Order: sequence, then structure tokens, then C-alpha cells
Amino acid sequence: MRILVIEDDPTVGQYVKRGLEEQRWAVDLVANGEEGEQRASSEAYDMVILDMRLPGKGGLEVLHSLRAKGFQRPVLVLTAQDAVDAKVKTLRAGADDYVTKPFAFEELLARVEALARRPRAIASPTLQVGDLVVDQGTREVTRAGVPIELTPKEYTVLEYLMRHAGRVMSRTLITEYAWGYHFDPGTNIVDVVINHLRKKIDARHSRKLITTVRGVGYMIKE
Repeated sequence: MRILVIEDDPTVGQYVKRGLEEQRWAVDLVANGEEGEQRASSEAYDMVILDMRLPGKGGLEVLHSLRAKGFQRPVLVLTAQDAVDAKVKTLRAGADDYVTKPFAFEELLARVEALARRPRAIASPTLQVGDLVVDQGTREVTRAGVPIELTPKEYTVLEYLMRHAGRVMSRTLITEYAWGYHFDPGTNIVDVVINHLRKKIDARHSRKLITTVRGVGYMIKE
């Protein structure tokens, strides 16, 4: 994962940069809003960590500008303001999460990891693996042109697997995405939903798309 850190305090900036690089992520550090916005707009970053108090163009203005330009990657805000209205304003401006200064690196890392688990924005509203097609706009699912009726949770799990086609997704990640972080991780509901999806998607076809990776999770691939 490639991360852009926009932070004018050299001590904080190097602290964050070094800590993330220890996790084997590629990290670039810039010290002002104008350069940060330009690099985020022109280079392929997976995430931006953005300080609110920047010289020249402030963090909130940078955030507004990036979202207006169509920047869809996660933005994690660093802010010294802990008032509720300031946090609400930041989130409504397009931030995905925030960390209040001063902060422990463990908290920052946990929030970065949580954002990294979110599926990336998909340019096309259609996802396809083999002859299985998911229309994200209408939520219609077809295989070989035949419509498939899914429950809301079945659709959510299938869409998540389709977004990550070819990759093994663990039961924990699927649970967190489809049911939220407070859902009981000890339940077998993921396995139940996968079994339902198999019956609806694979049962009538010789070529199976949903694969179980024993002890790890599930994957969908052609």
C-alpha cells in the first residue's frame, strides 16, 4: 500500500512515516497543502493522512478540493480539535476517519489498517467474474444471462467477494464488512450465507466460481 502523509510538523511527520514504513508500506511525506493536493491528485496513492493545520492551504480546504476533483481513496485526518462540531465538519467534508492529536501510534495504525480493509471505489458500476455479473447500480445479479434473486446480506457478501475477485477473504473480514465490527465473530453466519450463494450461483453450473480456502476463508474466481 502506498500512503501520502501531509503534515507540516517535521517531528510528527517523520514519526508517522517511520512507523508506517516499519509495516512495509511505501510512504511519502509533504509539508504543505498545495503540494499534498497536487501529489494526491496526480499520483496513485491508496490512502492520504492529512493534517488539518497546514501553512497556506489548510487541511479542510485540501479535503474539499480533493473530493470535488473525484479523489475516492480513504482520507484519514489528523486534528488537534476534539470538539464534536469540528469532527462532524471534517467527516462531512469527506474524511473517512480522524485521529485526535496527541495520539498513540497504535491507534493511528489500527485506523489505517481498518481503512485499508475497505473495498476500493470501483469506476464501473458493473462487476464481472466469468459469466457472473453484478450491477451495482440496480443490484441485479445474473449468471449466463439468467437473473439470480439474492437476499440483502447475500448480495452484500457476493459484492464484497466480487470486488476482491481472485483474493482470499477471511471470515473475519467478510463479517466486519457485511455485519459490522460489533457482530459476533464466533457465529457461522458467513458459512451459511456462502452455502446459500453456492446453491444459487454454482449449483447448476459445471464451472464453480466460489472457492473455499480451508482454514482461511473464501474466494471467487473464474
